[in-house]
Amino acid sequence: MSISRRRFARTAALGALVYGFQGLPAFARPSGRRVAPSDQVRFGAIGVNGMGWANAKSFLKIDGFRCAALCDVDAGVLSGCVADAEKLQELRPEGYRDYRQLLDRDDLDFVIIGTPDHWHPLMMLDAVASGKHVYCEKPMANSIGEADVMLAGARRSGKLVQIGQWQRSGPHWRHAMEFVHSGALGNIRTVKTWAYQGWMKPVPVKPDGPVPDGVDYDMWLGPAPTRPFNPNRFHFNFRWFWDYAGGLMTDWGVHILDFALYGMKAGWPKSVMAIGGKFAYPDDASETPDTLQAVYEYDGFTMLWEHATGIDLGPYRRTHGVAFIGNNGTLVVDRDGWEVIAETESDATGGRRLKLEVPPGEQVQGSDLDRHTQNFAAALRGEASLNADIAVGHKVAVTAHMGNVAFRTGRRLYWDETNRSFLGDEEANRLRAGVAYRAPWKLPAF
Repeated sequence: MSISRRRFARTAALGALVYGFQGLPAFARPSGRRVAPSDQVRFGAIGVNGMGWANAKSFLKIDGFRCAALCDVDAGVLSGCVADAEKLQELRPEGYRDYRQLLDRDDLDFVIIGTPDHWHPLMMLDAVASGKHVYCEKPMANSIGEADVMLAGARRSGKLVQIGQWQRSGPHWRHAMEFVHSGALGNIRTVKTWAYQGWMKPVPVKPDGPVPDGVDYDMWLGPAPTRPFNPNRFHFNFRWFWDYAGGLMTDWGVHILDFALYGMKAGWPKSVMAIGGKFAYPDDASETPDTLQAVYEYDGFTMLWEHATGIDLGPYRRTHGVAFIGNNGTLVVDRDGWEVIAETESDATGGRRLKLEVPPGEQVQGSDLDRHTQNFAAALRGEASLNADIAVGHKVAVTAHMGNVAFRTGRRLYWDETNRSFLGDEEANRLRAGVAYRAPWKLPAF
């Protein structure tokens, strides 16, 4: 599964493997030294307006990694990133408007997929079919059905697929999970997860209009339904329209719900129900809810998700996070660190004592995104396992989409894991399958 050792003779010739900062092989850490062309890892990036370009820049910090190709349907975005890439490395990447031409190249070891969510399935499946490993942005799919197909296709290909859930490479997240797994919290009855996003303001209603110069809008739509161009549905704001994404539930939810599942070693929920709506900005252009609560039922505990746009004051005065609520105390973790809040009980003197020993806090340092791309680099060389492989991305994407399906149906839904469907609910199962693909695009079956 790893890239040929011959291609990495110079960068990997370290004698015995010596692990460095945060458990990464020493060769995966950037040093700024020059690497011969024969020892370089060459990659392409598809969709570079946002996280696709951020991911590419992170990979360019790693010794021997070179961006050889970039693809975007927006000519202005593409030309800007090509020029920026040339400044960052000793190579001017080739620019493409059609991702299939990029995948036809046989000199790329892997590709980054940073497009809107509705394009992830076809591009990932085409990439592994072309013999390339993949770093795919989260969420990995725009429906449960697509996620199932992607998992099967990736497994059949034998290629590495890392999902861009970079919190999985964060040391403090790992340390928090170790404490959860230690049992010190006692029986955990509820896990709360949330994202309160004060920076998100209303999306103003705008009329349909002409396609901007230099944009291949038909390719941007791809398998999504045909509709006139509207600036609200393009670039960043695509996240708030069901044809292309799942709103905050899948945008932030896959990051946050992932650690609830990880901490609880959870399987699939027995049932899910959700309620919410457009309560903060009822008249803006978005389709997805700005306010949502979802409740997942598991054996022995419940998991709660909530999100809100336009406000920051979430549970525990944090804008986002996961809280494991146990009999002895609660562990709260977010991107800034983690803490334990102990329960108290009466002692022999009639006073109060803590029910557990509270561990010290932890200061977050460095970039978890850089650690995540470094982890992928180490896995390519056969020296590490992926921190967020296709199975990790699949589990949380499906779980998040379950919440959206429950919201859209307005019913409590029961999950049949054997048949990978909702029990006795035709509408829910239509939503499970996702938006019908527009011809000539077709999702393969595995």
